[in-house]
Amino acid sequence: MTTRTHSKSVIFNHPFALKGVDRILPPGDYRVVTDEELIEALSFPVYRRTATMIFVPGQQQSSTVEMVTIDPQDLALAQNLDRALDQAPEPTQPGSGSSGFRTSNAET
Repeated sequence: MTTRTHSKSVIFNHPFALKGVDRILPPGDYRVVTDEELIEALSFPVYRRTATMIFVPGQQQSSTVEMVTIDPQDLALAQNLDRALDQAPEPTQPGSGSSGFRTSNAET
């Protein structure tokens, strides 16, 4: 059976979680690898995904890397959430003057 592997890099700007990983992962650049196999019974080339893995920092030592099998849909959901957090308005700080209340020193 003929197989092929695709590798891509995904960037997270915020901490995130994935099913299959038992901890919150830090923001950063992550390598994602997808293995596919050729379906040979057809008259044209078609590949079926067999596995998707992400390389994450090791839990015990910062110099180690773990390869974890994940569902590509879970990865897409995590990426969408990360993008949504980038587009969310920044919370206003008390006393910053942007709370929506107007103060005036003028007497009425």
